[in-house]
Amino acid sequence: MDTRLFPALGREIPVVGTGTWQLGIDLSEVDPSRAFSNLDAACASGVTFIDTADAYDNGASERFLGEFLSARPRTGLTVATKMGRSSGEKTYPTDAFSRDRVLHWNDRSRKNLGTETIDIVHLHAPPIELLQRRHLWELLDELVETERIRCYGVSVLTCAEALEAIRHPGCASVEIIVNVFRHKPLEEVLPAARKSGTAVIARVPLPDGLLSHNRRRSSAPAPPGSVAALDAGWIYSVVPDEVGMQAAHEFSGLCRRLGPEHVPPVQVALRWLLDQEGITCILPDARSLNQVRSNARAAELPPLSQEMHTAVRELYDRLIKPYVHQHW
Repeated sequence: MDTRLFPALGREIPVVGTGTWQLGIDLSEVDPSRAFSNLDAACASGVTFIDTADAYDNGASERFLGEFLSARPRTGLTVATKMGRSSGEKTYPTDAFSRDRVLHWNDRSRKNLGTETIDIVHLHAPPIELLQRRHLWELLDELVETERIRCYGVSVLTCAEALEAIRHPGCASVEIIVNVFRHKPLEEVLPAARKSGTAVIARVPLPDGLLSHNRRRSSAPAPPGSVAALDAGWIYSVVPDEVGMQAAHEFSGLCRRLGPEHVPPVQVALRWLLDQEGITCILPDARSLNQVRSNARAAELPPLSQEMHTAVRELYDRLIKPYVHQHW
């Protein structure tokens, strides 16, 4: 597995990571042995960057990951979690990021994960007005100074939020949605991140199941109040079904014509993202052993041709950009 430097940690992380979103928001529906097997397979494939959040099933996802870590040597694993949202909350509470609340969140996450010091903590999609509060960054610096965390960053919904976060010297990383159908961060966020030495973690690197044909014309947005609904960044919320399906169909054709031979579109899309200068790590879904291994294989592919990159850009500009570029 190729690795790239995560500057604030002073070490490299794999270019392909894995999240615990795929475990499900309600972990009571998850088979623990199957989930453990998926994480074991990920680690065996070199996928040693694991992302979670305290909001996933009210901390159950963190606790599950803590059990996984305690049962296996942690050497080489890098763990990132998020704080700031509680399960089902649609907006931030009025006392969001008070000192007491931040310390409480951090204490709970450290207990859940079974560690004294968390590698990375990301603020969980805070509105930009919260990112403009000086005391928030001072609190995060305090967490680093007291060795509760090694570094911090922000998981954002918009490019404007990412740019606000990058302005602050202590911000080690930003998590942002970027993929073959979401190019705006390439133009606005990645150049600023490269200049500041901020790591960029690409979440939702595959656009809403389109390339794996998991989305159907009858698909509906996530139900109001769910954690998924907190993220207004899903493509299906603004792109008509028929346009999304047409874009996916054309992308598959480009993969057959210009991509590596016998490589599925999902892997090509991940390789396309890894080719973007400034991307540190990508976080594709992995709900099965086959998906875990497929994601890891994307890192083994050679860079795509310039012709392929040009064709993907033309496809985005023609079909997707008119619907999404003004958002987020």
